[in-house]
Amino acid sequence: MDISVIIPLYNEEESLPELYAWIKRVMTENNFTYEVIFINDGSTDRSWDVIRQLSKENECVKGIKFRRNYGKSPALYCGFKEAMGDVVITMDADLQDSPDEIPGLFRMITEDGYDLVSGYKQKRYDPLSKTIPTKLFNATARKISGIKNLHDFNCGLKAYRRDVVKNIEVYGEMHRYIPYLAKNAGFNRIGEKVVHHQARKYGKSKFGLNRFFNGYLDLITLWFLSGFGRKPMHVFGFLGTIMFFIGFISAAIIGIDKLYSLAHGIPQRLVTDSPYFYIALTMMMIGTQLFLAGFLGDLISRNSSSRNDYQIEEEIRCGCNERQMR
Repeated sequence: MDISVIIPLYNEEESLPELYAWIKRVMTENNFTYEVIFINDGSTDRSWDVIRQLSKENECVKGIKFRRNYGKSPALYCGFKEAMGDVVITMDADLQDSPDEIPGLFRMITEDGYDLVSGYKQKRYDPLSKTIPTKLFNATARKISGIKNLHDFNCGLKAYRRDVVKNIEVYGEMHRYIPYLAKNAGFNRIGEKVVHHQARKYGKSKFGLNRFFNGYLDLITLWFLSGFGRKPMHVFGFLGTIMFFIGFISAAIIGIDKLYSLAHGIPQRLVTDSPYFYIALTMMMIGTQLFLAGFLGDLISRNSSSRNDYQIEEEIRCGCNERQMR
């Protein structure tokens, strides 16, 4: 099969027939073999009834229905698990993503050799309340992830080699950072394609401004896990040692100063009356706690079942050794 199209949706009953008809026309014109997987993320309208009807009329239509609304990342995770196409395309169900982009995305994966191609909505039909935070968010994501050539991490229109979606885990709200997840999994051929963006035709947006705040928190989590997830002692132990050392030196200076004053008969207040003593003591305590946090994190990491879960792209075995062992 050439293409799997994965479409997460929540209350999009009006747009589904038009969207599928558009996808079908594009696939037929380009002689693609394909499947369309709709993931109904707990919709409260007739979206599932529409998907049922489309599936009866078209054998290439599949559907997954969640009992309640879980979010876009769980929907994509289930879609990736089900996908059978050589190239996997994700797109939103609100008709803002154009299926006419599918052939170009497909060629970039199959002919140009990209692992992942992300859409770039260069000209957007969204209010300033969405476009300005989006620009700030993408600039931060580029800086932290190191993927300098992507301008729109959150674009729903993306294309992947099948190996990519089968070797990454999308969870929580990490769908915004799939390129970053792919990079951490060893898929470094990441490209971008300028895509056409359309104004929403039916309904209203299901995302609020809180997604930008949550997005930054998720980005920090992903950055930490990718850098220190398997070696927490390297960050907590280092910070703890530095803080303990500074606190210890500060306490020693206060003690030496007190002893010097006593030896030379210089009147001086009690050590415990100095605020610097308590600051030094607090730094030593926090440093110790950070060090222990790193130590415990390292113990947990070493006992994790996935501690040696490495991405192996290709393997060559020596048949002669296997015959000798027999």
